[in-house]
Amino acid sequence: MTTKSKILLVEDDLSMGFLLSEYLEENGFDVKLCRDGESGLSTFRRGHFDLCILDVMMPRMDGFMLAQALRSECASIPFLFLTARSLKDDKLKGFSLGADDYITKPFDEDELLCRINVLLRRQIPVAIPASPQRFTIGSYAFDYSRQELSWQHETWRLTETEAEVLRLLCLNQNQILRREDAVEAIYGKKDYFLGRSFDVFISKLRKLLQHDPTISIDNVFRVGFILNVSD
Repeated sequence: MTTKSKILLVEDDLSMGFLLSEYLEENGFDVKLCRDGESGLSTFRRGHFDLCILDVMMPRMDGFMLAQALRSECASIPFLFLTARSLKDDKLKGFSLGADDYITKPFDEDELLCRINVLLRRQIPVAIPASPQRFTIGSYAFDYSRQELSWQHETWRLTETEAEVLRLLCLNQNQILRREDAVEAIYGKKDYFLGRSFDVFISKLRKLLQHDPTISIDNVFRVGFILNVSD
């Protein structure tokens, strides 16, 4: 018997919430619906979920605040925003919080289902013996399997996407990592806003790596980035 994937849906529009819950359950998912951010966080803490779908405009705790709380509870939980807000700044903020996708209303249910399945497939462990899990970056140590970056006596826990971006940079150290190739490898598709979110993760990694002057993540205009580590 196949275990159903569990989805936490936090949506303050109950009509939308019930319709979407019913659609997802008809397609084989176990869905828990909450109508505000606080109840969503409480429900998340009481159970195990494979994916979270968050509305942005909610009372008491909005989707962005909830996303930050979820990331502090579980750095690896995938989540996507489902919202009527389509402004570029909102999308970039969502991705900077570690969102795996951002879908605006109204949306096509089949497209949403496809995106959910892509995110869930990424959670399935795949053994790739040839791909290293630990990297040395100048005076830093990066453990991809634990999503940890260490320098001297400090250790930072990265989000899943941050760890994936840094892994790709490490695998291409001192070579160009094309932005569109990286976005496709991480998200399974090419998309302008996902490309911009990739830039946000690069900025975060630059700040974390700033303690070692031999390390730089250099921009290659309209192409991508290079993780340069000098001797």
